[in-house]
Amino acid sequence: MDTSEFRKRGKEMVDYVADYMEGIERRQVYPDVEPGYLRPLIPAAAPQEPETFEDIINDVEKIIMPGVTHWHSPYFFAYFPTASSYPAMLADMLCGAIGCIGFSWIASPACTELEMVMMDWLGKMLELPEAFLAGEAGEGGGVIQGSASEATLVALLAARTKVTRWLQAASPELSPAAIMEKLVAYSSDQAHSSVERAGLIGGVKLKTIPSDDKFAMRASALQEALDSDKAAGLIPFFVVATLGTTSCCSFDNLLEIGPICNKENMWLHIDAAYAGSAFICPEFRHLLNGVEFADSFNFNPHKWLLVNFDCSAMWVKNRTELTGAFKLDPLYLKHSHQDSGLITDYRHWQIPLGRRFRSLKMWFVFRMYGVKGLQAYIRKHVQLSHEFEALVRQDPCFEICAEVTLGLVCFRLKGSNKLNEALLERINSAKKIHLVPCHLRDKLVLRFAICSRTVESAHVQHAWKHIKELAAELMRAEKV
Repeated sequence: MDTSEFRKRGKEMVDYVADYMEGIERRQVYPDVEPGYLRPLIPAAAPQEPETFEDIINDVEKIIMPGVTHWHSPYFFAYFPTASSYPAMLADMLCGAIGCIGFSWIASPACTELEMVMMDWLGKMLELPEAFLAGEAGEGGGVIQGSASEATLVALLAARTKVTRWLQAASPELSPAAIMEKLVAYSSDQAHSSVERAGLIGGVKLKTIPSDDKFAMRASALQEALDSDKAAGLIPFFVVATLGTTSCCSFDNLLEIGPICNKENMWLHIDAAYAGSAFICPEFRHLLNGVEFADSFNFNPHKWLLVNFDCSAMWVKNRTELTGAFKLDPLYLKHSHQDSGLITDYRHWQIPLGRRFRSLKMWFVFRMYGVKGLQAYIRKHVQLSHEFEALVRQDPCFEICAEVTLGLVCFRLKGSNKLNEALLERINSAKKIHLVPCHLRDKLVLRFAICSRTVESAHVQHAWKHIKELAAELMRAEKV
Protein backbone atom coordinates (compact mmCIF):
# COMPACT_ATOMS: atom_id res chain seq x y z
CA MET A 1 0.00 0.00 0.00
CA ASP A 2 1.55 3.29 -1.09
CA THR A 3 0.66 6.78 0.14
CA SER A 4 -1.93 7.32 -2.57
CA GLU A 5 -3.78 4.11 -1.75
CA PHE A 6 -3.46 4.82 1.97
CA ARG A 7 -5.26 8.15 1.46
CA LYS A 8 -8.06 6.35 -0.40
CA ARG A 9 -8.35 3.40 1.99
CA GLY A 10 -8.00 5.61 5.05
CA LYS A 11 -11.05 7.61 4.01
CA GLU A 12 -12.93 4.39 3.36
CA MET A 13 -11.99 3.06 6.80
CA VAL A 14 -13.14 6.27 8.49
CA ASP A 15 -16.45 5.90 6.64
CA TYR A 16 -16.70 2.26 7.72
CA VAL A 17 -15.99 3.17 11.37
CA ALA A 18 -18.46 6.07 11.26
CA ASP A 19 -21.13 3.82 9.72
CA TYR A 20 -20.42 1.16 12.36
CA MET A 21 -20.75 3.61 15.23
CA GLU A 22 -23.81 5.25 13.72
CA GLY A 23 -25.54 1.92 13.10
CA ILE A 24 -24.36 0.03 16.18
CA GLU A 25 -27.79 0.22 17.79
CA ARG A 26 -29.19 -1.97 15.00
CA ARG A 27 -26.63 -4.72 15.59
CA GLN A 28 -27.33 -7.51 18.07
CA VAL A 29 -25.37 -6.51 21.16
CA TYR A 30 -24.23 -10.04 22.07
CA PRO A 31 -23.00 -12.52 19.42
CA ASP A 32 -24.57 -15.85 18.49
CA VAL A 33 -21.30 -17.68 17.88
CA GLU A 34 -19.95 -20.71 19.71
CA PRO A 35 -16.34 -21.19 20.89
CA GLY A 36 -14.08 -22.01 17.95
CA TYR A 37 -16.37 -20.38 15.36
CA LEU A 38 -13.63 -18.35 13.66
CA ARG A 39 -10.87 -20.83 12.85
CA PRO A 40 -12.81 -22.72 10.11
CA LEU A 41 -13.65 -19.40 8.43
CA ILE A 42 -10.06 -18.36 7.70
CA PRO A 43 -7.14 -20.18 6.07
CA ALA A 44 -4.81 -22.26 8.23
CA ALA A 45 -1.78 -20.17 7.20
CA ALA A 46 -1.02 -16.64 6.02
CA PRO A 47 -1.35 -15.99 2.25
CA GLN A 48 1.78 -16.20 0.13
CA GLU A 49 0.59 -13.44 -2.22
CA PRO A 50 -0.93 -10.07 -1.27
CA GLU A 51 -4.69 -9.79 -0.98
CA THR A 52 -6.83 -6.75 -1.69
CA PHE A 53 -8.16 -4.26 0.82
CA GLU A 54 -11.68 -4.94 -0.50
CA ASP A 55 -11.37 -8.65 0.35
CA ILE A 56 -10.12 -7.85 3.85
CA ILE A 57 -12.84 -5.33 4.65
CA ASN A 58 -15.48 -7.71 3.32
CA ASP A 59 -14.14 -10.41 5.65
CA VAL A 60 -14.36 -7.99 8.57
CA GLU A 61 -18.13 -7.91 8.11
CA LYS A 62 -18.46 -11.62 7.30
CA ILE A 63 -16.01 -13.12 9.82
CA ILE A 64 -15.15 -10.61 12.56
CA MET A 65 -18.37 -8.72 13.21
CA PRO A 66 -20.49 -11.84 13.86
CA GLY A 67 -18.17 -12.61 16.78
CA VAL A 68 -18.04 -9.10 18.25
CA THR A 69 -19.71 -8.12 21.50
CA HIS A 70 -20.67 -4.53 20.81
CA TRP A 71 -19.41 -2.73 23.90
CA HIS A 72 -20.46 0.64 22.54
CA SER A 73 -24.04 -0.35 21.79
CA PRO A 74 -26.60 1.62 23.81
CA TYR A 75 -27.97 -1.79 24.83
CA PHE A 76 -24.69 -2.87 26.46
CA PHE A 77 -25.09 -2.60 30.25
CA ALA A 78 -22.47 -5.14 31.36
CA TYR A 79 -19.21 -4.79 33.31
CA PHE A 80 -18.30 -1.07 33.35
CA PRO A 81 -18.06 1.34 30.42
CA THR A 82 -15.09 1.31 28.10
CA ALA A 83 -14.54 4.76 26.68
CA SER A 84 -14.93 5.63 23.03
CA SER A 85 -14.90 8.97 21.24
CA TYR A 86 -14.01 10.22 17.79
CA PRO A 87 -11.27 12.59 19.03
CA ALA A 88 -9.56 9.66 20.78
CA MET A 89 -9.82 7.49 17.65
CA LEU A 90 -8.20 10.24 15.58
CA ALA A 91 -5.43 10.62 18.15
CA ASP A 92 -4.81 6.87 18.02
CA MET A 93 -4.37 7.15 14.24
CA LEU A 94 -1.72 9.81 14.77
CA CYS A 95 -0.08 7.73 17.50
CA GLY A 96 0.17 4.83 15.08
CA ALA A 97 1.63 7.07 12.39
CA ILE A 98 4.30 8.62 14.63
CA GLY A 99 5.03 5.12 15.90
CA CYS A 100 7.59 6.12 18.54
CA ILE A 101 8.56 3.84 21.43
CA GLY A 102 8.65 6.42 24.21
CA PHE A 103 10.67 4.64 26.87
CA SER A 104 12.84 7.70 27.55
CA TRP A 105 12.78 11.43 26.92
CA ILE A 106 15.43 11.19 24.21
CA ALA A 107 13.46 8.45 22.41
CA SER A 108 10.82 11.09 21.59
CA PRO A 109 10.77 14.20 23.76
CA ALA A 110 7.19 15.17 22.90
CA CYS A 111 5.93 11.73 23.95
CA THR A 112 7.36 12.11 27.45
CA GLU A 113 6.65 15.80 27.96
CA LEU A 114 3.04 15.73 26.74
CA GLU A 115 2.32 12.85 29.11
CA MET A 116 3.79 14.77 32.04
CA VAL A 117 1.64 17.80 31.23
CA MET A 118 -1.55 15.81 30.51
CA MET A 119 -1.23 14.00 33.83
CA ASP A 120 -0.94 17.38 35.53
CA TRP A 121 -3.98 18.65 33.59
CA LEU A 122 -5.99 15.65 34.70
CA GLY A 123 -4.72 15.88 38.27
CA LYS A 124 -5.91 19.49 38.41
CA MET A 125 -9.31 18.47 37.01
CA LEU A 126 -9.58 16.07 39.96
CA GLU A 127 -8.26 18.67 42.42
CA LEU A 128 -5.52 16.28 43.51
CA PRO A 129 -3.18 17.61 46.20
CA GLU A 130 -0.23 19.50 44.75
CA ALA A 131 2.12 16.75 45.96
CA PHE A 132 0.82 14.42 43.23
CA LEU A 133 1.66 16.83 40.38
CA ALA A 134 4.97 17.01 38.57
CA GLY A 135 4.78 20.72 37.79
CA GLU A 136 8.17 22.19 36.97
CA ALA A 137 9.97 20.92 40.06
CA GLY A 138 7.56 18.66 41.98
CA GLU A 139 8.56 15.40 43.61
CA GLY A 140 5.40 13.59 42.50
CA GLY A 141 3.86 13.12 39.10
CA GLY A 142 1.68 10.99 36.90
CA VAL A 143 2.16 8.20 34.41
CA ILE A 144 -0.12 6.39 31.97
CA GLN A 145 -0.20 2.67 32.72
CA GLY A 146 -1.93 0.09 30.55
CA SER A 147 -4.52 -0.87 33.17
CA ALA A 148 -5.48 -0.46 36.81
CA SER A 149 -4.12 -3.97 37.34
CA GLU A 150 -0.67 -2.79 36.26
CA ALA A 151 -0.93 0.29 38.49
CA THR A 152 -1.75 -1.81 41.56
CA LEU A 153 1.13 -4.20 40.84
CA VAL A 154 3.61 -1.37 40.26
CA ALA A 155 2.53 0.32 43.51
CA LEU A 156 2.84 -2.93 45.45
CA LEU A 157 6.32 -3.62 44.07
CA ALA A 158 7.43 -0.08 44.88
CA ALA A 159 6.08 -0.43 48.43
CA ARG A 160 7.81 -3.79 48.81
CA THR A 161 11.14 -2.32 47.70
CA LYS A 162 10.74 0.69 50.00
CA VAL A 163 9.99 -1.33 53.13
CA THR A 164 12.70 -3.90 52.35
CA ARG A 165 15.37 -1.23 51.99
CA TRP A 166 14.19 0.55 55.13
CA LEU A 167 14.28 -2.62 57.21
CA GLN A 168 17.67 -3.65 55.84
CA ALA A 169 19.08 -0.21 56.65
CA ALA A 170 17.89 -0.61 60.24
CA SER A 171 18.92 -4.29 60.48
CA PRO A 172 21.58 -5.16 57.86
CA GLU A 173 21.55 -8.82 58.91
CA LEU A 174 18.02 -9.22 57.49
CA SER A 175 17.94 -10.80 54.05
CA PRO A 176 15.34 -9.79 51.45
CA ALA A 177 13.91 -13.33 51.64
CA ALA A 178 13.49 -13.13 55.42
CA ILE A 179 11.65 -9.82 55.04
CA MET A 180 9.50 -10.99 52.12
CA GLU A 181 8.05 -13.95 53.98
CA LYS A 182 6.72 -11.61 56.68
CA LEU A 183 5.25 -8.88 54.48
CA VAL A 184 1.45 -8.51 54.45
CA ALA A 185 -0.76 -6.42 52.17
CA TYR A 186 -4.45 -5.63 52.76
CA SER A 187 -7.57 -4.85 50.78
CA SER A 188 -11.32 -4.96 51.25
CA ASP A 189 -13.19 -8.18 50.56
CA GLN A 190 -14.85 -6.17 47.77
CA ALA A 191 -11.56 -5.28 46.02
CA HIS A 192 -11.00 -6.33 42.42
CA SER A 193 -9.36 -9.70 41.75
CA SER A 194 -6.39 -7.85 40.22
CA VAL A 195 -5.36 -6.86 43.75
CA GLU A 196 -5.08 -10.51 44.72
CA ARG A 197 -3.14 -11.15 41.51
CA ALA A 198 -0.71 -8.34 42.38
CA GLY A 199 -0.04 -10.10 45.69
CA LEU A 200 0.60 -13.39 43.89
CA ILE A 201 3.00 -11.80 41.40
CA GLY A 202 4.69 -9.76 44.12
CA GLY A 203 5.17 -12.84 46.29
CA VAL A 204 3.52 -11.34 49.39
CA LYS A 205 0.61 -12.34 51.58
CA LEU A 206 -2.63 -10.49 50.86
CA LYS A 207 -5.35 -10.40 53.50
CA THR A 208 -8.91 -9.28 52.86
CA ILE A 209 -10.63 -7.03 55.37
CA PRO A 210 -14.36 -7.69 55.93
CA SER A 211 -16.45 -4.80 54.61
CA ASP A 212 -19.32 -3.18 56.49
CA ASP A 213 -23.04 -3.18 55.65
CA LYS A 214 -22.37 -0.71 52.83
CA PHE A 215 -19.61 -2.94 51.41
CA ALA A 216 -16.88 -0.49 52.54
CA MET A 217 -13.61 -1.12 54.35
CA ARG A 218 -13.55 0.70 57.70
CA ALA A 219 -10.81 1.61 60.15
CA SER A 220 -11.85 -0.72 62.95
CA ALA A 221 -11.68 -3.88 60.83
CA LEU A 222 -8.35 -2.85 59.30
CA GLN A 223 -6.82 -2.00 62.68
CA GLU A 224 -7.92 -5.33 64.12
CA ALA A 225 -6.14 -7.19 61.32
CA LEU A 226 -3.00 -5.07 61.70
CA ASP A 227 -2.81 -5.64 65.44
CA SER A 228 -3.27 -9.38 65.01
CA ASP A 229 -0.62 -9.65 62.29
CA LYS A 230 1.95 -7.52 64.09
CA ALA A 231 1.46 -9.65 67.22
CA ALA A 232 2.22 -12.68 65.04
CA GLY A 233 5.50 -11.13 63.91
CA LEU A 234 4.30 -10.12 60.43
CA ILE A 235 5.07 -6.81 58.72
CA PRO A 236 2.07 -4.85 57.34
CA PHE A 237 3.33 -2.68 54.46
CA PHE A 238 0.65 -2.03 51.82
CA VAL A 239 -3.08 -1.23 51.71
CA VAL A 240 -5.33 -0.94 48.66
CA ALA A 241 -8.42 1.20 49.17
CA THR A 242 -11.07 0.91 46.48
CA LEU A 243 -13.25 3.82 45.43
CA GLY A 244 -16.06 2.38 43.32
CA THR A 245 -15.82 -1.39 43.70
CA THR A 246 -16.53 -3.59 40.69
CA SER A 247 -19.38 -5.49 42.29
CA CYS A 248 -21.50 -2.57 43.52
CA CYS A 249 -19.52 0.70 43.28
CA SER A 250 -19.00 0.98 47.04
CA PHE A 251 -16.37 3.27 48.55
CA ASP A 252 -13.81 2.37 51.20
CA ASN A 253 -13.58 5.01 53.94
CA LEU A 254 -10.41 6.89 53.07
CA LEU A 255 -10.75 9.41 55.88
CA GLU A 256 -10.58 6.53 58.38
CA ILE A 257 -8.11 4.27 56.58
CA GLY A 258 -5.66 6.96 55.51
CA PRO A 259 -4.50 8.11 58.96
CA ILE A 260 -3.96 4.49 60.04
CA CYS A 261 -1.75 3.83 57.00
CA ASN A 262 0.28 6.97 57.68
CA LYS A 263 0.66 6.11 61.38
CA GLU A 264 1.72 2.53 60.60
CA ASN A 265 4.07 3.60 57.76
CA MET A 266 2.15 1.54 55.22
CA TRP A 267 1.92 2.49 51.55
CA LEU A 268 -1.69 3.45 50.71
CA HIS A 269 -2.73 2.87 47.10
CA ILE A 270 -6.15 4.02 45.87
CA ASP A 271 -7.84 2.06 43.09
CA ALA A 272 -10.63 4.17 41.60
CA ALA A 273 -10.56 2.50 38.18
CA TYR A 274 -14.22 3.22 37.31
CA ALA A 275 -15.34 5.91 39.73
CA GLY A 276 -12.32 8.19 39.36
CA SER A 277 -13.67 9.87 36.22
CA ALA A 278 -16.63 11.20 38.20
CA PHE A 279 -14.36 13.13 40.54
CA ILE A 280 -13.96 15.85 37.90
CA CYS A 281 -17.52 16.89 38.85
CA PRO A 282 -17.60 19.07 41.99
CA GLU A 283 -20.66 17.23 43.33
CA PHE A 284 -18.73 13.92 43.34
CA ARG A 285 -15.30 15.23 44.41
CA HIS A 286 -16.09 14.52 48.09
CA LEU A 287 -15.85 10.81 47.27
CA LEU A 288 -12.09 11.36 46.90
CA ASN A 289 -11.67 13.10 50.26
CA GLY A 290 -8.75 11.47 52.05
CA VAL A 291 -6.61 11.14 48.93
CA GLU A 292 -4.10 13.36 50.75
CA PHE A 293 -3.17 10.34 52.89
CA ALA A 294 -2.34 8.16 49.85
CA ASP A 295 1.05 7.38 48.35
CA SER A 296 -0.42 6.49 44.95
CA PHE A 297 -3.74 6.96 43.20
CA ASN A 298 -5.08 5.40 40.00
CA PHE A 299 -8.15 5.50 37.79
CA ASN A 300 -8.99 4.62 34.19
CA PRO A 301 -9.88 7.46 31.79
CA HIS A 302 -10.37 4.59 29.34
CA LYS A 303 -13.45 3.55 31.28
CA TRP A 304 -15.54 6.68 31.63
CA LEU A 305 -13.67 9.74 30.37
CA LEU A 306 -14.00 9.20 26.60
CA VAL A 307 -10.32 8.25 26.13
CA ASN A 308 -10.17 4.94 24.27
CA PHE A 309 -8.33 1.96 25.80
CA ASP A 310 -5.60 1.83 26.94
CA CYS A 311 -5.13 4.77 29.29
CA SER A 312 -4.86 4.15 33.04
CA ALA A 313 -3.82 7.26 34.96
CA MET A 314 -1.56 6.77 37.99
CA TRP A 315 -0.05 9.39 40.29
CA VAL A 316 2.53 9.11 43.08
CA LYS A 317 3.55 11.62 45.72
CA ASN A 318 7.21 10.67 45.56
CA ARG A 319 8.28 9.42 42.17
CA THR A 320 11.72 8.32 43.34
CA GLU A 321 10.05 5.70 45.56
CA LEU A 322 8.42 4.30 42.42
CA THR A 323 11.30 4.61 39.99
CA GLY A 324 13.76 3.36 42.59
CA ALA A 325 12.08 -0.04 42.47
CA PHE A 326 12.53 -0.48 38.70
CA LYS A 327 15.50 1.63 37.69
CA LEU A 328 18.12 -0.09 35.56
CA ASP A 329 20.42 2.01 33.38
CA PRO A 330 22.24 0.12 30.64
CA LEU A 331 24.51 2.32 28.56
CA TYR A 332 22.37 1.98 25.41
CA LEU A 333 19.41 3.62 27.21
CA LYS A 334 21.30 6.45 28.91
CA HIS A 335 21.21 10.03 27.64
CA SER A 336 22.67 13.34 28.71
CA HIS A 337 19.39 14.88 29.93
CA GLN A 338 18.17 12.09 32.21
CA ASP A 339 19.30 13.79 35.43
CA SER A 340 18.20 17.31 34.49
CA GLY A 341 15.22 17.30 36.86
CA LEU A 342 12.95 18.83 34.18
CA ILE A 343 11.90 15.54 32.62
CA THR A 344 11.57 11.86 33.49
CA ASP A 345 12.18 8.57 31.70
CA TYR A 346 8.94 6.65 31.90
CA ARG A 347 10.67 3.28 31.46
CA HIS A 348 11.42 3.53 35.20
CA TRP A 349 7.72 3.90 36.08
CA GLN A 350 6.37 0.67 34.60
CA ILE A 351 6.87 -3.06 33.98
CA PRO A 352 7.51 -2.98 30.20
CA LEU A 353 10.24 -0.96 28.54
CA GLY A 354 8.32 0.26 25.49
CA ARG A 355 5.26 2.50 25.54
CA ARG A 356 3.00 4.19 22.98
CA PHE A 357 2.24 7.89 22.60
CA ARG A 358 -0.98 7.49 24.63
CA SER A 359 -1.13 11.07 25.93
CA LEU A 360 -2.20 12.23 22.45
CA LYS A 361 -5.63 10.73 23.18
CA MET A 362 -5.92 12.72 26.38
CA TRP A 363 -4.80 15.92 24.65
CA PHE A 364 -7.34 15.56 21.83
CA VAL A 365 -10.23 14.60 24.12
CA PHE A 366 -9.59 17.25 26.79
CA ARG A 367 -9.33 19.98 24.15
CA MET A 368 -12.28 18.91 21.99
CA TYR A 369 -14.69 18.24 24.87
CA GLY A 370 -13.40 20.66 27.47
CA VAL A 371 -13.84 19.99 31.16
CA LYS A 372 -17.47 21.12 30.99
CA GLY A 373 -18.23 18.67 28.19
CA LEU A 374 -16.69 15.78 30.13
CA GLN A 375 -18.60 16.76 33.26
CA ALA A 376 -21.86 16.83 31.29
CA TYR A 377 -21.14 13.34 29.97
CA ILE A 378 -20.59 11.93 33.47
CA ARG A 379 -23.70 13.66 34.82
CA LYS A 380 -25.86 12.26 32.03
CA HIS A 381 -24.79 8.69 32.84
CA VAL A 382 -25.44 9.19 36.55
CA GLN A 383 -28.88 10.64 35.76
CA LEU A 384 -29.71 7.60 33.62
CA SER A 385 -28.66 5.20 36.38
CA HIS A 386 -30.98 6.95 38.83
CA GLU A 387 -33.73 6.74 36.22
CA PHE A 388 -33.27 2.97 36.05
CA GLU A 389 -33.10 2.77 39.85
CA ALA A 390 -36.46 4.57 40.10
CA LEU A 391 -38.02 2.10 37.64
CA VAL A 392 -36.79 -0.85 39.70
CA ARG A 393 -38.05 0.65 42.96
CA GLN A 394 -41.52 1.10 41.48
CA ASP A 395 -41.88 -2.65 40.90
CA PRO A 396 -42.61 -4.67 44.07
CA CYS A 397 -41.16 -7.83 42.47
CA PHE A 398 -37.65 -6.33 42.41
CA GLU A 399 -35.23 -4.91 44.95
CA ILE A 400 -32.21 -2.57 44.89
CA CYS A 401 -29.22 -4.24 46.54
CA ALA A 402 -26.70 -1.42 47.04
CA GLU A 403 -26.68 2.36 47.17
CA VAL A 404 -26.69 3.92 43.70
CA THR A 405 -23.99 6.58 43.71
CA LEU A 406 -22.74 6.81 40.13
CA GLY A 407 -23.62 4.87 36.97
CA LEU A 408 -24.19 1.36 38.36
CA VAL A 409 -27.44 -0.14 39.66
CA CYS A 410 -27.38 -3.49 41.50
CA PHE A 411 -30.81 -5.12 41.52
CA ARG A 412 -32.52 -8.50 41.59
CA LEU A 413 -35.84 -10.26 41.61
CA LYS A 414 -37.03 -10.84 45.15
CA GLY A 415 -36.48 -14.54 45.65
CA SER A 416 -33.79 -17.17 45.37
CA ASN A 417 -30.41 -16.97 43.66
CA LYS A 418 -31.61 -19.71 41.33
CA LEU A 419 -34.49 -17.49 40.21
CA ASN A 420 -32.09 -14.63 39.44
CA GLU A 421 -29.69 -16.95 37.63
CA ALA A 422 -32.62 -18.02 35.45
CA LEU A 423 -33.58 -14.40 34.78
CA LEU A 424 -30.02 -13.48 33.79
CA GLU A 425 -29.87 -16.51 31.50
CA ARG A 426 -33.05 -15.38 29.77
CA ILE A 427 -31.79 -11.81 29.42
CA ASN A 428 -28.48 -12.77 27.85
CA SER A 429 -29.96 -15.54 25.73
CA ALA A 430 -32.42 -13.07 24.19
CA LYS A 431 -29.38 -10.94 23.21
CA LYS A 432 -31.36 -7.69 23.14
CA ILE A 433 -29.37 -6.27 26.04
CA HIS A 434 -26.30 -7.53 27.88
CA LEU A 435 -25.82 -7.75 31.67
CA VAL A 436 -23.42 -9.53 34.03
CA PRO A 437 -23.96 -10.57 37.66
CA CYS A 438 -22.08 -10.30 40.93
CA HIS A 439 -22.36 -11.70 44.43
CA LEU A 440 -23.09 -9.39 47.34
CA ARG A 441 -22.63 -11.55 50.44
CA ASP A 442 -24.88 -14.56 49.77
CA LYS A 443 -27.07 -12.89 47.13
CA LEU A 444 -26.66 -13.22 43.38
CA VAL A 445 -27.27 -9.74 41.99
CA LEU A 446 -27.73 -8.33 38.49
CA ARG A 447 -25.58 -5.31 37.57
CA PHE A 448 -26.98 -2.62 35.27
CA ALA A 449 -24.14 -0.28 34.26
CA ILE A 450 -24.68 2.75 32.06
CA CYS A 451 -21.94 2.28 29.48
CA SER A 452 -22.38 3.61 25.95
CA ARG A 453 -21.54 7.14 24.87
CA THR A 454 -24.78 7.14 22.88
CA VAL A 455 -27.15 5.66 25.48
CA GLU A 456 -30.33 7.66 26.08
CA SER A 457 -33.36 7.44 28.34
CA ALA A 458 -35.25 5.53 25.61
CA HIS A 459 -32.66 2.74 25.74
CA VAL A 460 -32.89 2.49 29.52
CA GLN A 461 -36.69 2.41 29.35
CA HIS A 462 -36.56 -0.26 26.63
CA ALA A 463 -34.13 -2.36 28.68
CA TRP A 464 -36.35 -2.20 31.77
CA LYS A 465 -39.45 -3.13 29.76
CA HIS A 466 -37.55 -6.11 28.32
CA ILE A 467 -36.32 -7.20 31.78
CA LYS A 468 -39.84 -6.96 33.22
CA GLU A 469 -41.32 -9.02 30.39
CA LEU A 470 -38.71 -11.75 30.80
CA ALA A 471 -39.18 -11.73 34.57
CA ALA A 472 -42.96 -12.10 34.17
CA GLU A 473 -42.47 -15.06 31.80
CA LEU A 474 -40.04 -16.65 34.24
CA MET A 475 -42.33 -16.25 37.24
CA ARG A 476 -45.24 -17.73 35.29
CA ALA A 477 -43.05 -20.69 34.30
CA GLU A 478 -41.78 -21.11 37.86
CA LYS A 479 -45.27 -20.44 39.28
CA VAL A 480 -43.79 -17.84 41.63
